[in-house]
Amino acid sequence: MTDWVSALIVFILGLVFGSFFNVCIYRIPRGESIVYPPSHCTSCGSKLRSIDLIPVFSYLLIKGRCRYCRAEVSPRYMFVELVTALIFTAIFLVHGISFLTMKFLVLASFMIITGMIDYDTGDVYFKVSLAGMAAGAIFTAVELNMGKEAMTYIYGAFLGFGVISVIILLTKGMGWGDAEICGLSGLFLGVPKTFVMLFFSFALGGMASAMLLLTGRKSHGESIPFGPFIAAASVIAVLFGEELLNWYWG
Repeated sequence: MTDWVSALIVFILGLVFGSFFNVCIYRIPRGESIVYPPSHCTSCGSKLRSIDLIPVFSYLLIKGRCRYCRAEVSPRYMFVELVTALIFTAIFLVHGISFLTMKFLVLASFMIITGMIDYDTGDVYFKVSLAGMAAGAIFTAVELNMGKEAMTYIYGAFLGFGVISVIILLTKGMGWGDAEICGLSGLFLGVPKTFVMLFFSFALGGMASAMLLLTGRKSHGESIPFGPFIAAASVIAVLFGEELLNWYWG
C-alpha cells in the first residue's frame, strides 16, 4: 500500500513538473524567461489564476478554451503533463526510492524538454543541453565521492556524442544538436545503456521516417527532427536497459 501511495505522490509531482515543462517548451525557443512573467494566455495575455494552473484538471474544466478570450488551448499541454507523470511514475516503480531514481528523473526532464523543443522548432538549444550536462556532471561527481565506478558515465557521454559526430561528418544527415542530446543522455546512462539508447534512437527514428514517407507527410530530402527519438530511446534505456542487456548477453 505504501508503495502505491508513494507512486501516486510521484505521479502528482510528475503532473506538476509537466506543467512547468510546458512553460519551458514554449518560452525557451522564444528567448523568454521561464519564471517571469507569470503564466498567461498566449492569445489574449490574461494572467492565469491558480484554478487555471491545475495540471490536466484545469484543461478539462475550461473544456480546452481560455476562460477569458475563449481561444482554443492545445490538448498537447495536457498530453505533456500526463506523459511526464507516467514516465516519472514508471522510473519510480522500476528503481524505487534511490539515487538512481533521482538521477533518471532529472535525465527524463531534460529529454522531455529538449525532445519537444526539437519537435516544434527543429533546433536544440545549447543552454538547455549545458544545464543538463552540468546536472549530469554533479551526479557523476557524487557517485565518485560515494566510491562508485563513475567513469562509465564519462565514457557514455563521449560514446553518445562521438557516434552522432561521426555520422554528421560522414553523411551530414544529422545536426550537432543531436550529438549534444546523445552526449547528455550518455552522461546519465553510462556506456552499456548508451548502446541501448543509440539502438532504439535509430530504430524508432527509422520506423517513424518510413511511416512519414509512406503516408506522404514528409518527402525525400525533408528533415525530420531526431531529438524526440533520442528522448524516447533514453527513457527506454532507463526503464528496460538492464533487462535488455542481460537478455542480449545471455
